[in-house]
Amino acid sequence: MDEATRARIEDLVKNNTVMLFMKGTPSFPMCGFSGRAVQVLKACGVDPKAIGSVNVLEDDAVRQGIKDYSQWPTIPQLYVKGEFIGGSDIMMEMYEAGELQKLLA
Repeated sequence: MDEATRARIEDLVKNNTVMLFMKGTPSFPMCGFSGRAVQVLKACGVDPKAIGSVNVLEDDAVRQGIKDYSQWPTIPQLYVKGEFIGGSDIMMEMYEAGELQKLLA
């Protein structure tokens, strides 16, 4: 990944309390996993307008770069307060355990 892409990803992760790299947007997810990630965040009380997001379908550099940045092979990817949380499956497990709600409170 080039330095500009790394810097952009770091800036997004550090400057958004809730940052979701996804396919589509929070108001119009373009894959089931991204849609589920948004629904989990909504269920935790996060306003969809408060979700920082990048549509990776519109930016190939970020689409590949975020996978390298996190060492995680799939999208969506959630970051909260600068920390990598995981994809929609991890989000669902954390939500069911009550952990995600505490993290987002």
